[in-house]
This record gives sequence, structure tokens and C-alpha cells, in this order.
Amino acid sequence: MFSKTCEYAIRAMIFIAQQTKSDVRVGVKEIAKGIGSPEHFIAKILQDLSRKGMVLSLKGPTGGFYLDNKTLKCTLADIVKAIDGDKLFSGCGLGLEYCSDAKPCPLHHEFKKIREDIYKTLQSTKLDEFHDQLAKSIGFLKR
Repeated sequence: MFSKTCEYAIRAMIFIAQQTKSDVRVGVKEIAKGIGSPEHFIAKILQDLSRKGMVLSLKGPTGGFYLDNKTLKCTLADIVKAIDGDKLFSGCGLGLEYCSDAKPCPLHHEFKKIREDIYKTLQSTKLDEFHDQLAKSIGFLKR
């Protein structure tokens, strides 16, 4: 459903949010290890998210990636849009260039409901909502 880049971005942002809630800034190595991803790939993803204002970073010995009150309220839909665009929320289920209510593909009406449900779920889920679940080891970011 998500690109590999988007999967890593979501997991990294949740990991950073978790650390931010504990007043910790984290480096690329720690993030990569914490979510089970390649360091160089996470570095590129975080650089992109940083340019887009979705994650903050501070250089130096006490530096690292972190979130502020605004970025902690970021939704998973915001991350998906920043990385993969909005095709997941508006694209055709069969990948056709043009598909609409007026000229639907065979999956259009069923897929439209699924897209709307996915969007509602991701739009209503904020990064700071995972803290308790992860702290209690009820949820995991790494296999």
C-alpha cells in the first residue's frame, strides 16, 4: 500500500515522536537501529522531511532529530502525502490515468470507499498517539 520510503518515514517519525516525548533527540544511527532500516536510506528520508518542515534537527553533541508541539500533531496522512503524494487517497485502484464517478474503472466504487476509509484513518491518527502503546511494548516499530 505504501512505498518502502513511506513505510520507513512513518516508522521513523513515530520513533522520533516517542523519543521526543522522553525529551531525547536521536541520531540517524539510533533511528535506523530502532526501526530496522538502512542508515543511508533513513538519512535521505529525514533530510527530505526536514526540508519540508516535518521533523526538526539540531547539530552538535546534544543534537539529533526531534519534534516540537506542532510536528508532534502531524498526522500519518501528512507523512504519506509528503513522501508518496496523494495518489493513495485519490488514485485509481487499477492504476488508470483517469478514473472518476462519471467514467469509473471496474473497481472504482468499491475502491473509492476503501480510499476514503484509509484517508480518514490516517488523517485522524497523529504521531503523538503512539507513545503509551510503544512504552508498554504493546506496539512495535521493528520486526
